[in-house]
Amino acid sequence: MDKLENDFFYHIYNRGNDKQDVFLEKENYSHFLKLLKKHIIPAADVYSYCLLTNHFHILVRIKEEAIHPSKNFSNLFNAYTKALNKKYNRTGSLFQRPFKRKRVTNEDYLKHLIVYIHLNPEAHNLIDDFQDYPYSSFSSLLSVKVTSLARAEVMNLFDNKSNFEFVHRNSKTINIEVLKAITFE
Repeated sequence: MDKLENDFFYHIYNRGNDKQDVFLEKENYSHFLKLLKKHIIPAADVYSYCLLTNHFHILVRIKEEAIHPSKNFSNLFNAYTKALNKKYNRTGSLFQRPFKRKRVTNEDYLKHLIVYIHLNPEAHNLIDDFQDYPYSSFSSLLSVKVTSLARAEVMNLFDNKSNFEFVHRNSKTINIEVLKAITFE
């Protein structure tokens, strides 16, 4: 398991215990994103995310000045678990432990991972077109509305907005097949 180190990119992901759903209704997704903003933005720049019914993916770059960034993630997952436990009268841990993290080692992998994360809802047959999925960063990255995402940095990776969209559309078939072949470790 990679230790979260400052100024590095990480793919953060996890799923519910026993593959159980961790997002049960619309408000759960919104609450998780609110907590993500509260706990993670102070320690990391968020490049992309996708929240699915029983798991999630977040791509971050740990800020140079972050102190104990793993604690920020722990606080996020604990706060979300407590809120869900209270709302649905449940007990115990919600997520598998520890949360998974993988250091991103080069720019090609970084760009591939952004696309991979956005294609997840379609690969898992949650929606016919990943672009319409409301719980991923894809639309927010294309929007002109204020965001906490590292939008400018993501667009720079792809050179511009048009190329960002082009790469997503043209990677769709290949990445969906790769995603279907990958098992959640």
